Amino acid sequence: MATIPAAQPTGAHRRDRAAKPASGEPEAVLKWELPALAGVLVVATVLYTWGIGQAAIHPFYGAAARSMASGWRAFAFGGLDASGSISVDKLPGAFWPEAASVWLFGPHTWAVAFPQVVEGVLTVWLLHRIVRAWAGPFAALIAALVLTLTPITVVLTRATIPDTALTLLLVAAAGALQKAVSSGRLLPLVTCGVWVGLAFQAKMLQAWLVLPVFAVVYQFAAPGTPLKRALRVLLSGAVALTVSCLWILFAWVTPAADRPYLDGTSNNNPFTLVFGYNGLSRFSSDSTAFGAVAGTAASRTTGNTGWTMLINDTVGPQVAWFLPLALVAAVLGIVWRSGQPRTDLLRTGFLLWGGWLAVHAVVFGVSNGNHAYYTAVIAPALAALAGGGLALFRSEYEADGPRRVALPAAIALTALWALVLDWPTRFVSYLLPVALMLAACGALGLWTRGPRTSPRMVQGALAAGIAATLVVPAGWAASSLDPHYAGSSTSPMAGPVGFAFRDGHRVRSVSRVGIDRPSARDAALLGYLTAHRHGEKYLLATQAAYTAEPLLRAESEPMLVMGGFTGSTPFPTAGQFGTLVSTHQVRYALLTTRRPGTPTTTWVKSHCARVRPSAYGRRTDGSLTLYDCGAKR
Repeated sequence: MATIPAAQPTGAHRRDRAAKPASGEPEAVLKWELPALAGVLVVATVLYTWGIGQAAIHPFYGAAARSMASGWRAFAFGGLDASGSISVDKLPGAFWPEAASVWLFGPHTWAVAFPQVVEGVLTVWLLHRIVRAWAGPFAALIAALVLTLTPITVVLTRATIPDTALTLLLVAAAGALQKAVSSGRLLPLVTCGVWVGLAFQAKMLQAWLVLPVFAVVYQFAAPGTPLKRALRVLLSGAVALTVSCLWILFAWVTPAADRPYLDGTSNNNPFTLVFGYNGLSRFSSDSTAFGAVAGTAASRTTGNTGWTMLINDTVGPQVAWFLPLALVAAVLGIVWRSGQPRTDLLRTGFLLWGGWLAVHAVVFGVSNGNHAYYTAVIAPALAALAGGGLALFRSEYEADGPRRVALPAAIALTALWALVLDWPTRFVSYLLPVALMLAACGALGLWTRGPRTSPRMVQGALAAGIAATLVVPAGWAASSLDPHYAGSSTSPMAGPVGFAFRDGHRVRSVSRVGIDRPSARDAALLGYLTAHRHGEKYLLATQAAYTAEPLLRAESEPMLVMGGFTGSTPFPTAGQFGTLVSTHQVRYALLTTRRPGTPTTTWVKSHCARVRPSAYGRRTDGSLTLYDCGAKR
């Protein structure tokens, strides 16, 4: 009987390997592994860097990255302008690489996006290493391919949003945990805590979602006595907490006068920023928890919530192509290994990645609204489960027992699910027949294998089946290379879904926010302000970040962003602004009708003179009005 050449240990070999996790002998590298991995990394690099000069720079984060590159205060505290008067409404960790890149290479759009590309490619490479150590080279290659071609991974890596850094750091943490479980050593477990703490600097509380899963997996599967395992889990948790809170404590002990005002807070407290504004307000209608700025929760509701969020018409095509396969793999991987020793590594991997997926799905389901790109953090879990599941099913297929049906069934299920996800839009309808034909060839070829079937025919059937699972998501992923199908810079999504596509699909050219590329209107305003600046600290005061963003991306100048991101943060107060005007630290203020008024904007309107739009190159005010607080009314 012909068999498929094994690409991973099977049956008894796997059990032997699980019994000796710390042998220290690396598995031999097969001759096809390095070329295959290199090919995947090349594909990832091309997908992530194509058109990087026109990358989807987030207006708010892009402005902060340029400002943070201008000085230590803005860099350390995440200052939104060069003087660091007010911070971004997140922790600055994810923006440090972007600011460093701008400082090193200059204020270019590609320089802001470059760290995201590096983080994305590193995540693919790291996941390959982790899955290979867990389930073998065949599983690792599939996992790397799935992650590379997940549409939300592609569009997010081509943007400037913290979730790419979060995903990389959490994958590194999962790798450290896996090593701690397999080796029984303490250092990898401590390292896992460090990685989670660093991930917290990128996306705050979302980084902690994996901690319960990591704790359960280590307590259940690691060698040693229960007490020893529990103490080690507590130690690793303490490390994660300490590293997570480093910036919070740093900001907390720094006198308020020596750091920016913390956006999103009514009390200038870093704990409010993290646990209120970016914490409880995600799950409650009470957006003022811990002193967070009012109205935050309402501004974040996107409609992407509930238990069906991951498979709705908007989010599903971004990330869920391998969701059924991942779920089946997690269940069968645990059930089929139920008779193995507690420390069985193969079952441990399915527990780890399956738990990662389950916890995030629950949190997304109960939160009060999610951007589609939030789901990028589950892409590594889906990829690992897909790779590990197909490798396990292949192993059982080789054993020629009753479980052999799992491999062709998994291929058929995944191809049919692609039809379900693509059907509402039929975006890549030309690929659906290709996927179904490949799936039929692969599944039938594997199902009907007989004693006289040649190994090459079986290998061809398997290759066709795997290609069938990848071709449709690859079409969605590649579509994002066209700016028409990449979503907006604030909400990147592949394909014809989301408000950005519906609002702009009739526009022939898509404009992208960039760095150091002011529009003619913004350049004229900046020229006017510069010409009329006479020693003031701030070039301009603006109502909310919305008004300041294009100017901050164009020029690295001190600008007083009144009200922060939402426009409702109580900084500066009317009294503070009056003092700044009287001490000649600020002269001009730019107000907008697109944000609610505040006591400070009321002060501006009553004490400052309106500047004629023609003075700074505009015909009418539009939604913006410039005031001169140094002139008499």
